[in-house]
Amino acid sequence: MLNVRSTPRLRRSLTALLVVGVAFAGGCKEVPGTPGTPGASSPSSDTGIGSSGPQTPTSAAPGDASATPGAPSGSAAPSASGKPANPSTSAAPPTASGGWITIDPAGQAAATKAFFARKPKPVTGNPVKVPEFNVGCTVSHHNSDDPIVLPKLVGGSHNHTFWGNRSTDANSTAESLRASKATTCNSPDDQSAYWVPTMYQNGKVVDPTEVTVYYGSRLKDPSKTQPFPFGLRMITGNAKNQVDTPDKQGNHFWCAGIGGEVGRSADKTFPVCAKTAHIVRQITFPDCWDGKHLDSPDHKAHMANGDHTGACPKSHPVPVPSVSFVISYPLSANTDGITLASGTSFSMHADFFNAWKDEALAARVRNCLDQGVKCNSAGNF
Repeated sequence: MLNVRSTPRLRRSLTALLVVGVAFAGGCKEVPGTPGTPGASSPSSDTGIGSSGPQTPTSAAPGDASATPGAPSGSAAPSASGKPANPSTSAAPPTASGGWITIDPAGQAAATKAFFARKPKPVTGNPVKVPEFNVGCTVSHHNSDDPIVLPKLVGGSHNHTFWGNRSTDANSTAESLRASKATTCNSPDDQSAYWVPTMYQNGKVVDPTEVTVYYGSRLKDPSKTQPFPFGLRMITGNAKNQVDTPDKQGNHFWCAGIGGEVGRSADKTFPVCAKTAHIVRQITFPDCWDGKHLDSPDHKAHMANGDHTGACPKSHPVPVPSVSFVISYPLSANTDGITLASGTSFSMHADFFNAWKDEALAARVRNCLDQGVKCNSAGNF
């Protein structure tokens, strides 16, 4: 089983040298694509690391968040048991203005206070000292929808491969995802939606054999990490990017497993892996939030990466979990003729729409990330 972890401090146990791609920032170019045919995939294993960051937004700066009330997000106020209760379903919805989706600052402040008032579960056993938990997922479906970039526009995007929430389509909202109980991830508490452009080889859909979604921290001090607000959405990568970076270090697929890379595809854009290895792609989202918005016009400006000191920038002061997709495809020696629905391999990008159950997410963040230890998909040490 491949075992790569998602923070720079992590120990790796691999039998081959792994070259990790770094995702570019940029907007998602959505163009009509040819729908793929759903394919089967098998349970996920424990894999991967990586990083990426947002572009400078091209839209105007957000207005005063306090002037526009919205729904509380993240963990709700404590219940009688001292644990956060589910958010009120009667609260006013978030307010959208010019692509900025604003949350209620008072509600968010209360949720943050309640979260840090939680007493973490005592660490037992001898867990790995890495702030991380994960969910293993399989492919759920394909369609040419993107409810973040092109909401309500059915068939308006290039084709995507989805995992997690089975209901995800162009009309999906945070509320519809929460209402849908069916997920292809191994935690029923995770009702989030995840997607990437569909992969093809000579025009035929290639589905991942396994996907692991890591939630970790790459920050110097993970103890201040708090849950995403309910309904947070973000994208990473750049579907418009069709060529490699000048330093040849960006947005790469790589070989994981015994033997590693043994060559390159005919077009030099994909590795050829040993028969005992397979193609892997990792995509990592920003992990600092502005604390005010569930989304922004470019779906990136409300998020940022930690700076060189391992801290969140003043513009995005709230540390949230670092989400990382590690995607394993059933390809090794034959990697000719591979394309993505968005174009070349360098156009790889990813979307995340948070619909975790509040209590389950809060418990994992407080117990695992804030205490700097590795937990499994059930949130246990």
